[in-house]
Amino acid sequence: MEFDFKNGEVLLINKPFEWTSFDVVNKIRYLIKKRYNIKKIKVGHAGTLDPLATGLMIVCTGKATKKIQDFTNYDKEYIAEIKFGATTPSFDLETEVDKTYPYNHINEKELLNILKNKFIGKINQIPPIFSAKKINGVRAYEYARKGENIELKPSLVEIKSIEILNINLPFVTLLIKCSKGMYVRSLIRDIGFSLKSGAHLTKLERTSVGEFKIENTFTISQFETIINN
Repeated sequence: MEFDFKNGEVLLINKPFEWTSFDVVNKIRYLIKKRYNIKKIKVGHAGTLDPLATGLMIVCTGKATKKIQDFTNYDKEYIAEIKFGATTPSFDLETEVDKTYPYNHINEKELLNILKNKFIGKINQIPPIFSAKKINGVRAYEYARKGENIELKPSLVEIKSIEILNINLPFVTLLIKCSKGMYVRSLIRDIGFSLKSGAHLTKLERTSVGEFKIENTFTISQFETIINN
């Protein structure tokens, strides 16, 4: 497989668990520079994934980095596993459970009703405090990890559809299609509270961005093998 990284390539990478999005970009840049003896090359990504999430990342090199803004505007699709009955400060497994709630009253019919009537369409959503949102030029998670109280303003986002893939309470798996800027962790928090319970995200995979699909991604090791052959 031939690449022209300087003139621009759009790479579809399957982000590993516990890697940051910057880890992926830095690794791709390092591999390209090492393999082709390039001193400097532009590499960027079109949409952050949390460290505990996996799935599709669009990584652009060279002149293709000019397309990043276009890609970030595309709709996204996620598979999310959630756990009812408990919340965490980060809305996922990055932090420990801070409060527990009853969940035995939740059933599939009630969940479907809440999803359909409250969470499909355009909604105002407050981002997680453990997020990359900037406040006075500083990432929100930097304040949160210091224990500082911060207030994030709601953003208008659009959820195109939510489908229940599996339900085995307290766990539920959802397929979510949404606009850019929608935080799955915040959605899960809000669903939990709407059902008079609590909930947090336990697994997240991004499966598509626009026309780009998870099936067409490279793992980091696959990419390294390809460019070194």
